[in-house]
Amino acid sequence: MTTSQPSSVPLSRAQIWLLAARPKTLWASIAPVIVGCSVAWRDGVFHWPSALAALAGGVLIQIGTNLANDLFDHLHGADTHERTGPVRVTQSGLATPAQVRNAMIAIFGLAFLIGIYLVSRGGWPIVWIGLFSIASAILYTGGPYPLGYHGWGDLFVFIFFGPVAVVGTYYVQAHAAPPAIWWASVPMGVLATAVLVVNNLRDLNTDRRAGKHTLAVKLGRYGTIGEYATLLIVAALAPGAMVLLHLAPYSVLGASMLVLIFMPLMIKSASSSPTSLGPVLNQLLARTAQLQALFAIAFAIGINL
Repeated sequence: MTTSQPSSVPLSRAQIWLLAARPKTLWASIAPVIVGCSVAWRDGVFHWPSALAALAGGVLIQIGTNLANDLFDHLHGADTHERTGPVRVTQSGLATPAQVRNAMIAIFGLAFLIGIYLVSRGGWPIVWIGLFSIASAILYTGGPYPLGYHGWGDLFVFIFFGPVAVVGTYYVQAHAAPPAIWWASVPMGVLATAVLVVNNLRDLNTDRRAGKHTLAVKLGRYGTIGEYATLLIVAALAPGAMVLLHLAPYSVLGASMLVLIFMPLMIKSASSSPTSLGPVLNQLLARTAQLQALFAIAFAIGINL
């Protein structure tokens, strides 16, 4: 049974736009801010207005990205009735392309307004980060060379949900970027990428038919499972590297233990038989997002003990 078709029960406008925002995915932008703020707190440079602005800006850019993906995947023919993922509002007819485009522009406009305050805190580096983030959010599935359609999605997700989000959050508070914050950005980047990998593994066949050459399409099913496992291993090892480099206390290893505990079950899910792969991968997608959130919380606690 597919989950890409709209329910027979009419949805309100608020429910439709909540569906389009994909709230279950937003931990990908919240978790990096938690990690960046936790290191700022440890270093005595935490600044709550900047932290809240970074959180709001990151969440808005991700919502804008989700809307852009909803719109451009529909226009490119990548979203069809064969999808086994959540409903897409453009493809399902719940919203017109023009409505989704206008909502996307409005969300990015709000992110730009919040960015003005962040620029007052961080200066020109934040200007370039903000503009590059919004441009990449649109170009991920839109424009003449959609990045996600040519296998660059994994790299860009790592960059923006790892170093850009984590280091950027710290920088607007401390006006500095010490080695510890760069290391702390690595697990956030790889776990966010792992979420994308599961999504692309689930959509591998429909993406291939639509000419969407994600890295999963290029690697194939088993190569993509290998990529997923590698990302989880890197996430588990990163806190240990911080401990060895005297950048964090041993208590951050609790975050590593979370990954090690869940990894066998998650790899088993990714390796399920093709006949049950769609529903299983939808569950794995949710679990991977939850792991990123739990990792961020465990890391935040651990680094401050």
